[in-house]
Amino acid sequence: MSAIPKFSHVVFQTPQGEAMRNWYSTVLDGRVVFSDDVLSFVTYDEEHHRIALIHPPVAMDRKTETTAAAHHTAFTFANIDELIERYELLRDKDILPAVCICHGITTSMYYKDPDGNFVEMQIDTFENPDDATAYMQGPYYEEDSVGPAFDPEELVKRRREGASEKELGDRETWRHSGLGNPLEILMGPR
Repeated sequence: MSAIPKFSHVVFQTPQGEAMRNWYSTVLDGRVVFSDDVLSFVTYDEEHHRIALIHPPVAMDRKTETTAAAHHTAFTFANIDELIERYELLRDKDILPAVCICHGITTSMYYKDPDGNFVEMQIDTFENPDDATAYMQGPYYEEDSVGPAFDPEELVKRRREGASEKELGDRETWRHSGLGNPLEILMGPR
């Protein structure tokens, strides 16, 4: 068996160094390790950096919703209450998710950074990765590989009313949310 790597960091090239540095520091409750006119490094844990930003003082074209590029990065929380806590912290700083989706394997909130990159804040629905894989190979994913959108305020309300993490992570809970197809937000206009 080959060695299994551990994810280290992601690097974004951006014309908006300060805005991106501030946004990631806020969203990840992180800190700037180093920053100059060309590079910035942000971390939120024991690693020396998790987000790096290349922001040279040269003109750059902004990516569009239809640019072929990496789509999003994702960060996992231990449970629904931690995800809600982060949602409320960001909401109170006027940082709101672009779309929230109950994928079945995760309960996810997708935010957009200042450059338009998606950042997923999520919890895993299954404790065992094999169970998540089996779910993805089952009828729910065959019928709809994305899952229904949900309103984060409704999620908070239901949790405070006593809904379980399992119930809130069940696609059936949100199937009739009436929020439309979340792919239209995730993929941009077609």
